[in-house]
Amino acid sequence: MDAKELRTKSAAELADELVKLRKEQFALRMQRATGQQPKPDQFGKVRRNIARLKTVLRDKQPAAGGKQK
Repeated sequence: MDAKELRTKSAAELADELVKLRKEQFALRMQRATGQQPKPDQFGKVRRNIARLKTVLRDKQPAAGGKQK
């Protein structure tokens, strides 16, 4: 998942993608807990994709009103 791709999507699409990634992260944790062997690199990839998506989503939101110190 590329940040350029994410910037072209709307906020609603990004929220849907975030839900999908959270479900994937949960599924990986459940696989590990039940003794199945998921690919270990998937944990980091999903976590980084979530962080990337949240960053783009935060950039799309208007800045909160108020002064900064």
